[in-house]
Amino acid sequence: MNTNSTPPGADLPEHPDFLWRNPEPKKSYDVVIIGGGGHGLATAHYLAKNHGITNVAVLEKGWLAGGNMARNTTLIRSNYLWDESAAIYEHALKLWEGLEDELGYPILFSQRGVLNLAHTEQDIRDSVRRVEANKLNGIDAEWLSPDEVKQVCPIVNVSGDIRYPVQGATYQPRAGIAKHDYVAWGFARSADEAGIDLIQDCEVTGFTVDGERVTGVRTSRGDIACGTVALCSSGHTSVLLDKLGVRAPLQSHPLQALVSELLEPVHPTIVMSNAVHVYVSQAHKGELVMGAGVDSYNGYGQRGAFHIIERQMAAAVELFPVFARAHLLRSWAGVVDVTPDASPIVGRTPFENVYVNSGWGTGGFKVTPGLGTCYAHTIAHGEPHPHIAPFSLDRFTTGALVDEHGAAAVAH
Repeated sequence: MNTNSTPPGADLPEHPDFLWRNPEPKKSYDVVIIGGGGHGLATAHYLAKNHGITNVAVLEKGWLAGGNMARNTTLIRSNYLWDESAAIYEHALKLWEGLEDELGYPILFSQRGVLNLAHTEQDIRDSVRRVEANKLNGIDAEWLSPDEVKQVCPIVNVSGDIRYPVQGATYQPRAGIAKHDYVAWGFARSADEAGIDLIQDCEVTGFTVDGERVTGVRTSRGDIACGTVALCSSGHTSVLLDKLGVRAPLQSHPLQALVSELLEPVHPTIVMSNAVHVYVSQAHKGELVMGAGVDSYNGYGQRGAFHIIERQMAAAVELFPVFARAHLLRSWAGVVDVTPDASPIVGRTPFENVYVNSGWGTGGFKVTPGLGTCYAHTIAHGEPHPHIAPFSLDRFTTGALVDEHGAAAVAH
């Protein structure tokens, strides 16, 4: 990683070549955001931009945007089934379309479209249903025949003599990819310019509590008093909630991805297949970016089991025979937090000044700017933004679930 920033913990002099300062934490802040990934940085940016709140600290236990933000496959789409999910993801996609100008920083957003392949009669029924639901929500969506899939992505194998023949696909033309590091750096630079402190190498070890309020956070760099706490720590959110005695239906899993060697441009879009569990795009430099489903076991390790890689490679070669001689360059894993209904938890906690943002599974990157605006609004006004109101923690007691297992299935 090269951000023109010094390593965590080093003194950073004022200099126009640095993207952000590396300040010492102050004794107190109006808002403390725990987690310096995409969601934490976007929330900080919009607190300043939309609400004028700048006495804010973003605490990151490692290096800025070094968790799931640096360990994802950068897919951006909004073709989710239910109205509640479609609203927040479409809100995010519209922000993505203007984000480079907003941040004044390149993010390499490439709207190349996404194909979700169908391989069975049930796949077809579910996919057509989702296309019609998307259209009702004003989201660009189409159902394509196998021949039309071939027109969009000529290298997909639509032969009828493979294990899972392609029966068609949903297609969202406005979907795409962006350069995840650049997105993080753009948000970080903007937040820093507004006077927000981005504090790296600062692990939260506990909280100070007075009744129904949290009065401060205990960190590896000292205690920090705060008016509001906003959790943005992805797969480790349940660990922080445990420190507050708050139970949430979250499970953390490793999620693997990998890239090939650099290749000439051969793959013009993004292709996903839930049935054979692989999704593939080609990054700006030329490497194929591939992922699959989560490892089934719970854990916080940033690595996964080899059999997941083996199966996704078999699926990729079946769908894309041209990849058979490509060489794997590297693999990695993030730590994703999932909920029983495959939808996030965003909003209030039992503590009146603590907010939670978690459970995005593998959808966290694509919603980054949308979540940032809505979470900042919620923090600033003390009430959930309409786009995130359906995703409150109490839905697991009221039964008002938002079951996105179908549209999130790989779970992307």
